[in-house]
Amino acid sequence: MNAFFKGAAAAALLMAAGTGTVAAADDAKVINFGIISTESSQNLKTIWDPFLAAMSEQTGMEVKPFFASDYAGVIEGMRFGKVDVAWFGNKSAMEAVDRAGGEVFAQTVDSEGNPGYWSLLITHKDSPLSKLEDVLACDQSLTFGLGDPNSTSGFLVPTTFVYAQRGIDPRKCYKTVTNASHEANLMAVAAGQVDFATNNTENMRRLEKTAPEARAKIKVIWQSPLIPSDPLVWRKDLDQAMKDKVYTFIMTFGRIGSPEEVEQERQILTGLQWAPFRPSSDAQLYPIRVLAISKDMAKIEADEGMSAAEKEEKLKTLKAEKAKYEMLMEKVPQA
Repeated sequence: MNAFFKGAAAAALLMAAGTGTVAAADDAKVINFGIISTESSQNLKTIWDPFLAAMSEQTGMEVKPFFASDYAGVIEGMRFGKVDVAWFGNKSAMEAVDRAGGEVFAQTVDSEGNPGYWSLLITHKDSPLSKLEDVLACDQSLTFGLGDPNSTSGFLVPTTFVYAQRGIDPRKCYKTVTNASHEANLMAVAAGQVDFATNNTENMRRLEKTAPEARAKIKVIWQSPLIPSDPLVWRKDLDQAMKDKVYTFIMTFGRIGSPEEVEQERQILTGLQWAPFRPSSDAQLYPIRVLAISKDMAKIEADEGMSAAEKEEKLKTLKAEKAKYEMLMEKVPQA
């Protein structure tokens, strides 16, 4: 790695970020990097290993991947100090910030230039289901593959935009509702094991490369509004010198170095379906917080077992909280 370019970039970034100086090179420590379970650990390991190896080489720290069977495992890992830095979706990042002492510091950038990604409802290409209305009959005849409860595109977005806004409880609507990873839901739809499922455009694009025969069996019947690109989160109490090294690596990766080095790093990012990262903060979660609150409000409004007075009290609190985040969103500079 070109020490001049990386060193100059580090100095510039640290001055801009006001984060102080990088610790001495011989002060090697371990970074545990959490990776949410969008697919099997083996598949994730294949695409993440080159990135984590480069991170280890350029920071001088040992970087260990941390996998869990679900998103909550990575959130809890950060909460109990077993995860230092992690790739999350927006909803799981919100949980990490609120419950695990996390802080957003960077945001992924789509390799194809998209401003974010989209949640989907998918079904088999030969299914009679062809549009959103076809899955809303609620006659308990369909099987539904829902995402991880901490997934933005697999759970929060579809349950808000498709169900909460209509006052529908999916578990009362369908024959069965199961929770699984994006990969598991994709393969279940392709194999005809569920009638339809949630997913997102990033995972569908990845499936075109990893399992094109399965992708050919899938059609999309609904697409959500745009979801902001995924954040990277670190523990707020992470040693500052370690934060400095991580931040410098993230912000220079695929940007600084010889043409050959930059190209090699961008190829690694392409394997993750990303371009070079950009700085971010907890402010990127404001739209997700508004979405989550809106879902809670819709659920309360549809609750037939709650009195009008109870509803009014709960909704008043939620409306105030929603207004607060909407006001904060207006103050965030647009990229």
